[in-house]
Amino acid sequence: MTTLRSLKQLQYLVALADELSFTRAAAASFVTQSTLSAGLRELETLLGAQLVERDRKTVLMTPLGLEIAARARPLLAAADDIVALAADTATPMTGVLRLGVIPTIAPFLLPQAMQQLRQRFPKLRLALREDLTANLITRLEAGHLDLILIALPVDTGNLLVQPLFDDELLLVGRKSDAQMQARTVRISALQMEELLLLEEGHCLRDHALHACGAQSHASPAGVEATSLLTLVQMIESGFGVGLVPQMAVDNGLLGKGNLVSRPMAAPKPTRTIALAARRSSSRLADMKLLAEVVKSAGKARRARKG
Repeated sequence: MTTLRSLKQLQYLVALADELSFTRAAAASFVTQSTLSAGLRELETLLGAQLVERDRKTVLMTPLGLEIAARARPLLAAADDIVALAADTATPMTGVLRLGVIPTIAPFLLPQAMQQLRQRFPKLRLALREDLTANLITRLEAGHLDLILIALPVDTGNLLVQPLFDDELLLVGRKSDAQMQARTVRISALQMEELLLLEEGHCLRDHALHACGAQSHASPAGVEATSLLTLVQMIESGFGVGLVPQMAVDNGLLGKGNLVSRPMAAPKPTRTIALAARRSSSRLADMKLLAEVVKSAGKARRARKG
């Protein structure tokens, strides 16, 4: 089976079909006329067919030459797209960046970060996926995501992890709850039988249990929340209390009802917001720049609170 050695010969053929002049086609291809002519003759020899009719005054394309030129145009355009795609990847924060984010971060941090990203990197297009930590790690390792924004501690295997900043966990309950009367709450004073948790799979569940020194725990009445919003609604309905990230509290998740938040006494429970990538990833420069933006967004959030 005949195989083309390069796309250059097809480029020469398309240029000649467009210009119907060896001189103009060579200029359009940025080569000498002899180079273009030699390339076309080599293509004809390779294919075993005449593509161009030549004489001293005119240039005509054979029907086969016209057909091959027509088919070559989309091939050459696709090749240009591949080069442009590689160039986008080589230039940090351009093109499409596939970012995974856990649901206890996405709605509270991304709006500010997205605003900064649009201002600083107008050529960047974010393809966002919100999912649980384990699913994001699996998709990252499989190459379906470029970077993930998660909360530590969590087992990240052999991934490259860049911690960004700490996010305190606050105790949230109703104003009338006995545990909410103190300015700060000690872990020892926390009634575990009243602690509400997110369902299995959410890393915040593990962070809450770790903060309380518990390996496992069942929520009151066997009820577990599917999201932070549901958790807060359960707390407001009197099911118990819960540990909620400060970034969520600062963003108004508690509303203006009868819920309050209290810091825990030292050592304060925290989670660490972090970016992760494959160690072999070509987007490590993007990771560094995105880390700057996320840290800046976190700092701006804390400044607004202050």
